[in-house]
Amino acid sequence: MSQYQRIFLIASPSMRHSPAMQRALAIAEATGAALHITLFIEDVDVLGLMSGGEAARRQLQDEHRKWLADEADVMRRNGTDVTSEVVLTRTVFEDILEHVKQLKPDLVIKDVHHESLLKRVFITPLDWHLLRECPAAVHFVSQLQCPLPRVVVAAVDLTPQHPQASNANDCIMATATRLAEQCDAELHVLHAYDTAHTHITDAGAGTVTMPGFNREVRKSIEHAFAQLAERFEIPPERQHLLAGFPIKAIAEFAEQHRADVIVMGNTHHTGLDKRVGSTTEHVLYQVPCNVLATQEKLEP
Repeated sequence: MSQYQRIFLIASPSMRHSPAMQRALAIAEATGAALHITLFIEDVDVLGLMSGGEAARRQLQDEHRKWLADEADVMRRNGTDVTSEVVLTRTVFEDILEHVKQLKPDLVIKDVHHESLLKRVFITPLDWHLLRECPAAVHFVSQLQCPLPRVVVAAVDLTPQHPQASNANDCIMATATRLAEQCDAELHVLHAYDTAHTHITDAGAGTVTMPGFNREVRKSIEHAFAQLAERFEIPPERQHLLAGFPIKAIAEFAEQHRADVIVMGNTHHTGLDKRVGSTTEHVLYQVPCNVLATQEKLEP
């Protein structure tokens, strides 16, 4: 039996066969999972752009509903179990979370909605909200080399920053393994560490350089990396331990190895220690491939 039973696709309101739709359909076909598609129309935009009032809103809904129904019919004729709906709402994010709560999908798939850097400073995009709050794994799709992923990369974090970090890495590896097995894809494991940080510590009176600290940290990371790769049976040629600024290193690796999906942890803390703008959030906008974010959260 497939490990994927239900996939939830958040369809693009542009009414096109977007990369996320292609990916969702390909995974559903490969795994036999049921696919539910919802197209959310933001009512605020409708009110601001259209002057026809209620009649204009109904027309817009009807146009989107017909387009989505036609797409779903084609998928059903090809053997996929598909349901679809169009939702007009002023609270898109809240409605998405409610759908996830009701559907309990194994995977949520959505096109990446790119925002300018300036806008991200003042407004948290919907994608970032989903990263932080969605209880299910979210696969953000920006471009496709092929509909079904062929190269899946688990990007783990072995920096000892939190006592529960190993749980997060296990979640990343399990999610990546699951996806690779379901799609018959290559599975790679990657850790990128910033050498600029490994040899600097706070000694109480200020930041100082510790001679030899870099070597010791590197040894510890290498040992933890080897253990993790062995536990999940990743062959040596698919193990990648990289030195460099993590976001840049992951982006360069993804481009060089034509990665289809980077699986990362969404391991931000809760409460006052909650991180704003995690590595995963920034990678989402900079890596030239698609990101699948797990939802393992670390408690204070």
